[in-house]
Formats: sequence, structure tokens, C-alpha cells
Amino acid sequence: MRTTMDLPDPLFRELKAQSALRGVKLKDFVTELLQAGLDQRGGVPAEPRPRSPLPVIRKATGIRHPALSNREVDALFVAEDAHGRD
Repeated sequence: MRTTMDLPDPLFRELKAQSALRGVKLKDFVTELLQAGLDQRGGVPAEPRPRSPLPVIRKATGIRHPALSNREVDALFVAEDAHGRD
């Protein structure tokens, strides 16, 4: 499979020099390095970062707003729409 990567010039020169010293094609050398890097991690994906909780909105008095279900929020919208049509 083909792909395009932008590498810093010094890194590219180092890769090219190392592959020449080993007598292998640049693409084979880069493939070998990438595979070694993946093998070193054990093929396990990095741990996902824990999600931060959603903020809790509080009234100025410090009292928490009650949590509403989707059904309750929808009922409020329906009631608001019905009230607005009067």
C-alpha cells in the first residue's frame, strides 16, 4: 500500500543513510522500523484518555438543577410550543 508522509529533512537523511549502510531499500527499512515500533508496544492500542464529566449547573443559591430525562425535556419543549401558540 502506498502512503505519503512529510518527514523533517534531517530525519529523512538519517533514514536514507542507515538504509544505505544496511544495503536495503529505504521503504523496506522504514517498514522494518515501523513494525519494530508496533511490536514493542505489544500491538495494544494506547489507553484512551478518561472523559471528563459534564459540568453541573448550579443556581446562585448552590442548589443543583434536577437531572431531566430526554422524555422530560421533550415534554417541556412540547408544552412550551403549545403555550407559545395561544
